[in-house]
Amino acid sequence: MTIREHYDVIIVGGSSAGLSAALVLGRAVRRVLVIDAGQPCNRQTPHSHGFLTRDGATPAELVTAAREQISQYPGVQFWSGTATRAARTEHGFSVTTTSADGGDLQFSGRALLLATGLFDIMPELPGFAECWGRSVLHCPYCHGYEVHGQPLGILANGDVGYDMASLIQQWSRQLTLFTNGPATLTPDQRQTLAQLQIPIVDTPIAALEHEEGRLTAVLFADGTRAHPAAVFARVPFRQHTDLASQLGCTLTEHGLIKTTEAGETNVPGVYAAGDATTLFRQVAIAVASGAKTGAWLNRQLIDEDIRRQTRLAGAYV
Repeated sequence: MTIREHYDVIIVGGSSAGLSAALVLGRAVRRVLVIDAGQPCNRQTPHSHGFLTRDGATPAELVTAAREQISQYPGVQFWSGTATRAARTEHGFSVTTTSADGGDLQFSGRALLLATGLFDIMPELPGFAECWGRSVLHCPYCHGYEVHGQPLGILANGDVGYDMASLIQQWSRQLTLFTNGPATLTPDQRQTLAQLQIPIVDTPIAALEHEEGRLTAVLFADGTRAHPAAVFARVPFRQHTDLASQLGCTLTEHGLIKTTEAGETNVPGVYAAGDATTLFRQVAIAVASGAKTGAWLNRQLIDEDIRRQTRLAGAYV
């Protein structure tokens, strides 16, 4: 296996959080490697919203612009591939990658930043995955304005269904809760939804009909249809990679990488930022997370260098 040069920081994940950290570290004159497989979770989303000055840009446009700007800092390099293994070494950490041609390469760095995002687990409902990020939406702050005032659906049940319905009625009063089977709402929840004039439909759903990801109808098992402009839903998720587990990082009860506010994990030298660490999955929040973690990481490297220099100086006194 080929072992490449040593970096100050290896960043695994080249989307919003990873690139934001790379920019901060590049401007701090650090030698940084960004490893990215090119599979961000928002790759199907036609437009990104809520990011100041770039509202409405596509996720690909944001990444392209970021990489172009970061490329002016010679200390930052990019590697296209999938990080498959990570481990502590005598000098920091090693990361093994597999590239498109199937070859393995190993990189080493003093510190490691995981910005690997999350992997959304789609339900086995025909049409759902194709509509995800296009007309089956997860976040009203990201996509609610584009469909506000139109007939909308909520695909959820129980506490989640109630929570989503009570939130999204801010964007549309033409709202229906689809529970896809017997509703598990409490009596109080039912009463509140009735007061908000949000009907509950518990008929099982057979499919989401669509044209290239644009919802055209919710098809029920009894053959009837509803025609919301979009449906909001939450899906379970997992970490995009198992690198955090390989390194011994603690996960939260939700399966997120547990970090301090500055992005430190329980493993010294391992940091995490972006969607892998939070339920608030917006580009603006990921960018802020990456910037904060990058700045804190740089400070920790500075302190480490000072301690090493002090020890060396003391050895010659």
